[in-house]
Amino acid sequence: MSSKNPYKVGEKYFVRTVTYHYVGKLAQITDTELVLDQASWVADSGRWANALKTGVLSEVEPYLGRVILSRAAIVDASVWNHDLPKEQK
Repeated sequence: MSSKNPYKVGEKYFVRTVTYHYVGKLAQITDTELVLDQASWVADSGRWANALKTGVLSEVEPYLGRVILSRAAIVDASVWNHDLPKEQK
């Protein structure tokens, strides 16, 4: 791991990968993965700028446990300054 790693454990992120989108609290960083707690798969964020501003997402599927994301599949990540979704929507 590089000391210049932009991720911070304990911070909430919205992560877009090449196939799916996720939101959750960063629990662990490895050289090849990010591990999210309280994570949800976001099938539809709605309008992107509105989602980032308001925290309202159109379609969400919460995970029951941690989710492990390959860092090689990440397109971008944004700090999520909202409560994490807990209900399926």
